[in-house]
Amino acid sequence: MQATKTVPKTTTAIVNGEGLILGRLCSKVAKRLLNGERIIIVNAEKIIISGKRKTKVAEAHKFLEVGAPEQGPFHSRRPDRIVRKTVRGMVPWRQPKGKTAYKKLKVYLSIPDAFKDKNMETIEQASASKLNGPHFTLEQFAVEIGWNKGA
Repeated sequence: MQATKTVPKTTTAIVNGEGLILGRLCSKVAKRLLNGERIIIVNAEKIIISGKRKTKVAEAHKFLEVGAPEQGPFHSRRPDRIVRKTVRGMVPWRQPKGKTAYKKLKVYLSIPDAFKDKNMETIEQASASKLNGPHFTLEQFAVEIGWNKGA
């Protein structure tokens, strides 16, 4: 008789990104993804970036400039995709464990109807309430670098 493997059930956590710092949030999420957890981030446009907006936007414009537009590299301007790309930079996504971890991440703008009545958690270590300096939302940043909010 063959023994059947019992696969541990992965838990799904819904994280509300409102008022959380981008880098700290993504590092905590990346660690949890590598541990096998499924993570859903909602309110991606309300995530906070610390620093002066003019400086960050100027850096982004320089980074987004491309020599030949048809050839890339292509950089997203949508807040949900910026968050996904930030998390991707924190997992070893070229290795199999990183690929499987990265596939367990979902990021949404605002809160989809399917998650409105679900329990959402926040990550206290990533709270922007501790910030003393200037900061702005990912939505403001995305609009500055060319995100068409209506499309």
